[in-house]
Amino acid sequence: MTGSARRPTIIDVAHAAGVSKSLVSAALRGESGVSGASRERILAAAEELGYRSNGWAQRLVSGRSDLVGVLLTDLRNAYQTEIVNGIEDAAAAAGFDVVLSHGRRDRDLLRTRLAGLIALGVDAVIAVTGHLDADDLSAAAGRIPIVVVGRPSSVPDAAGWVRNDDETGAGLAVAHLHERGHARIAYVHGSSRPASIARRDAYRALVPEPREYDVREGGIDLLLEEASSGGLTAAFAANDRIAAQVVADATDRGIRVPQDLAVVGYDNTELADLVRPGLTSVDQPRSAMGAAAMSQALALLEGGAPAREVASPALVVRGSS
Repeated sequence: MTGSARRPTIIDVAHAAGVSKSLVSAALRGESGVSGASRERILAAAEELGYRSNGWAQRLVSGRSDLVGVLLTDLRNAYQTEIVNGIEDAAAAAGFDVVLSHGRRDRDLLRTRLAGLIALGVDAVIAVTGHLDADDLSAAAGRIPIVVVGRPSSVPDAAGWVRNDDETGAGLAVAHLHERGHARIAYVHGSSRPASIARRDAYRALVPEPREYDVREGGIDLLLEEASSGGLTAAFAANDRIAAQVVADATDRGIRVPQDLAVVGYDNTELADLVRPGLTSVDQPRSAMGAAAMSQALALLEGGAPAREVASPALVVRGSS
């Protein structure tokens, strides 16, 4: 059999081993009822021919694909990719493979990608996004086990849910800045999604004179102008990407971090370790959240009830504060 020839089939293996097609199938699946000598002969023939079983066809016969679809809002977001690491590890331990799909921060594309995963035949979907509409989630949950990681506007009763305790996380950030002697603290964000709003509301409850800046409206420049005049001494950012931008732009303006402006981020992604000074950030246990989502997906596949899990954040202090 040359590299240009057709791929060998199970019938070719049966002819080479001198046995029936059904016996080859049973031997390759590891079923009982096949003698040791026959199994050895069949496996040797398969190896010599270069035969590889069609795992997809076997999955179709069994009624399960052993695939879990993971839908992401943004592959560039380290928070999301680190959650995927937790999903992949838990999936592998359970004998599942993972198929990734990327919505590129586009609500319509997310909807299309979700439908595509279902059409592909995955056994369950884990949606690591807060951007899917409630109606889309409800429709999907009526067809397939689905678990949401994050904080969308609404999660249907039929879906599992894993999220971070945003209110507690924001409280940790503000309390840390208060302990460092800061009273004039700003909140800077770039989203009106529920997670950002929850962090903002917790910030508002703890800061007597809240100042809020939206990066979509030039918020970082406005914040730094206020910091330059002494009107602000600290900033709490809705995520690490925004916090890192604040640190970079402050440095360009000659504003020292943390001497002139203390900065705290959220998510504790890899970025927090890479910037200088290192970024103080609220840690979400991302790998654990991914593993929890996979565990919920497996439970739903076995007929279990949807669960609700809230992960506890922790503050990681570095040089920026």
